[in-house]
Amino acid sequence: MRIDIVTLFPEMFAGPFGHSIIKRACDNHLLQIAMVNPRDFTFDKHRIVDDYAFGGGAGMVMKPEPLFRAVESITAGANCVNRRVILTSPGGNRFDQEKCKELAAYDQLIFICGHYEGIDARVGDFLVDEAISIGDYVLTGGELPAMVIVDAVARMLPGVLGSTDSAQQDSFYNGLLEYPQYTRPREFDGYEVPEILLSGDHAKIDRWRRKQSLKTTLERRPDLMAKAQLSADDRKLIDEILAEQSGG
Repeated sequence: MRIDIVTLFPEMFAGPFGHSIIKRACDNHLLQIAMVNPRDFTFDKHRIVDDYAFGGGAGMVMKPEPLFRAVESITAGANCVNRRVILTSPGGNRFDQEKCKELAAYDQLIFICGHYEGIDARVGDFLVDEAISIGDYVLTGGELPAMVIVDAVARMLPGVLGSTDSAQQDSFYNGLLEYPQYTRPREFDGYEVPEILLSGDHAKIDRWRRKQSLKTTLERRPDLMAKAQLSADDRKLIDEILAEQSGG
């Protein structure tokens, strides 16, 4: 996959993308990430990318011309049809694991990171395919949301994670929160690993993990249960959980 990020602050991405899974994915040519600065597509000596809002109001608005030119330079240089242009915005569609899977199916993603008071609306109306939000709050710019989305999408790409099962076991992948994980030592400061995980009985371990995943989701994110794909066995486990919680 190729990812291009239109940003006024390309240096912000060096740290997050220069380590761990993202770096390995790029080194192994599974992922290609490039930054484009819209200031490079201005034609005045001060490289101005923002201006006052028509109609008045506080703050500055990012101009459309540099952003259109920046994206056009990316698309002109990439032989790709299956692409999506994304604006990171608090007014966009909420980002979740289903959206993550959807974006991972594209060959190219182009992110536009906003700043100042916002972006000229013509960018969203005529250049962008979709606006995406990572939550109901406002950040200084669109760079941090772009980092979050890229990291999540990269995990979905074949070969990026060490195990093909790793992504599927993550929280939210199948609509539920992940089950608790344990490692050595077996006993620490009086706290012990659940005995079933040491039994060697993989069928029982799988059942315990599924039950813990359902329990954690019921307790912490009950809203997810309405959309989760539950089997008949899952519903039996939920009945067990509810009975245990009620003391039955």
